[in-house]
Amino acid sequence: MADLLNVLILAIVQGIAEFLPISSSGHLVLLGSLLQTINESPALQELGESATLEIILHAGTLGSILVIYWRHILNLLSRDKAVIPLLIVGTIPAAVIGVGIKLAFESVLKSTPLAAAMLLVTGTMLIVLGRLKPRSGDYQQLSWKGALAVGTFQAFAILPGISRSGSTILGGRLMGLKNEDSVTFSFLLAIPAILGATVLTAKDLLDPESGSPPDNQAMLLIVGAVVSFVVGIVALKWLIGWSRLDRLHWFAWWCYPVGVAALGLWAAGVIA
Repeated sequence: MADLLNVLILAIVQGIAEFLPISSSGHLVLLGSLLQTINESPALQELGESATLEIILHAGTLGSILVIYWRHILNLLSRDKAVIPLLIVGTIPAAVIGVGIKLAFESVLKSTPLAAAMLLVTGTMLIVLGRLKPRSGDYQQLSWKGALAVGTFQAFAILPGISRSGSTILGGRLMGLKNEDSVTFSFLLAIPAILGATVLTAKDLLDPESGSPPDNQAMLLIVGAVVSFVVGIVALKWLIGWSRLDRLHWFAWWCYPVGVAALGLWAAGVIA
């Protein structure tokens, strides 16, 4: 039951924070450290030490994007074909930087103090987002330079604590996109990014020596995927609605106290 509860918590956090601009990676790093302090769970540790749980939770949230944006995705195959090269260009920075950090500095991606500090940066980006004047651009008319710029914001989000959605929406707005279009382009760009991250962390699943997970772990993975998928749909609809109301900067007042509290807990030795 403890293992199931921990996976449920992580899946809910992933589903919420993957879409709301508060950083899923940062929250998973901080929450994972806190859960390990509270409850030493062998089954959960075995999953967490491999990439399996991370893959499954991301797959669940990817499903949420496909459900919400299926019409836009179909349009990419018909009237919006010109957007596909923009998505490719926008993915390049994250692919290059993401692969580099993953291969050379993987431990950085699990750093508790870094995740906490970057939450403060995310909060500041959201404050900047809230101060921008309204834009009117459509994502279909975004330039290649604009797509590359938004992609660079996405690459910055490889750091734990930097919100991928928050940074790319800010990047889109700075490039002249209106609120709804900056959100749409952000999550269309998330599809190759999440797929790429999944491929990068799939080595445990592809390793023939690792074998299949035991039945109890397989059930935990299924539960995690379903929960992150369902919660992700709710969170994504929430983000779209608040973006239309220009309220995304309100989430800064979540990021700031969480970041400060996490830094305090780390400095006090409560979390590693």
